[in-house]
Amino acid sequence: MLRAIVLGLVYAVFSATVLASEVQWSPLPFDALRKMAAHGDVDAQYEVGLRYLAGQRGAPSDHREAFKWLNAAAERGSARAQYELGVMYTNGKGVPSDYVQAVSWFRKSAEQGYANGQYNLGVMYANGDGVSQDYAQAIVWFRKAAEQGYIDAQGSLGLIYGEGMGVPKDYQQALGWYRKAAEQGNAQAQANLGMMYHDGLGVLQDDQQAAAWFHKAAEQGNAVAQHNLGTLYQDGNGVAQDYPQAVMWYRKSAEQGHANGLYSLGAAYLGGYGVQQNQVLAYVCALLAAQRNPSEDYQRFRNEVASQLTPAQLAVGQKLAGEWEAGVPLPE
Repeated sequence: MLRAIVLGLVYAVFSATVLASEVQWSPLPFDALRKMAAHGDVDAQYEVGLRYLAGQRGAPSDHREAFKWLNAAAERGSARAQYELGVMYTNGKGVPSDYVQAVSWFRKSAEQGYANGQYNLGVMYANGDGVSQDYAQAIVWFRKAAEQGYIDAQGSLGLIYGEGMGVPKDYQQALGWYRKAAEQGNAQAQANLGMMYHDGLGVLQDDQQAAAWFHKAAEQGNAVAQHNLGTLYQDGNGVAQDYPQAVMWYRKSAEQGHANGLYSLGAAYLGGYGVQQNQVLAYVCALLAAQRNPSEDYQRFRNEVASQLTPAQLAVGQKLAGEWEAGVPLPE
């Protein structure tokens, strides 16, 4: 019988985004735009800074020049430029890393209602970077961005309420925010919404809905969802039991280095469920899984599989594991 792996949430990292993907570039040549910027046009200053930052559309990559022009626009009240300065101070690009300065610029942007600035100010409060950690303030700013449809803010609110980070757990709130982000196509939120349905948190337990949301996230390459979907196929929960499908999803998860995916793929090889039995490949997966998750269960599984192999087989397994780490896929 295959070993069951505990399904798990995707723990989203609160992280500052680098550049707004929705930039509408001016059709003007760079030299013409730069002249406008030099004459004080705020929008031109902002875009010249972005072009230098990205090294695109006629501008060389030059973070110092980017900072110069973005700072000029930010000082004249451009919320977008203020946000970009906050990112530059966060990442130490074009200027020494300074979280206090980053918070200052994110706040200026956020107070003008710019969703990127609001989200990233929330990130700083959630992480305690440049400001005392304060989940209540993080929630305030995440909510402002989330209500403008900002997907990462919606997912972050789901995580905060679902895990009770600085607030009592509130699964109804978590479910609502995960759903908003998931319906906009966010893979992490889809995976987490699937977990809410699987565990019956804030909603009636429903493995069919769990499978549907895991599938959406898995198709986008989310390794946790791929593993979780494999587990549902393995156990026949919410979907018809199908070991080959389970193995397919475990393999996709494992190929990304996900410890649970490696463990479950190893268990399938060991038992010959959905794939031809192969103790050496079972050991390779168990070894790689244990390297990524040093918990007692993973170490025990690795040792259990190793105890069934000859010294020659162990050597082959260790060689294959090293090759996998170097980018060579496992044989099927």
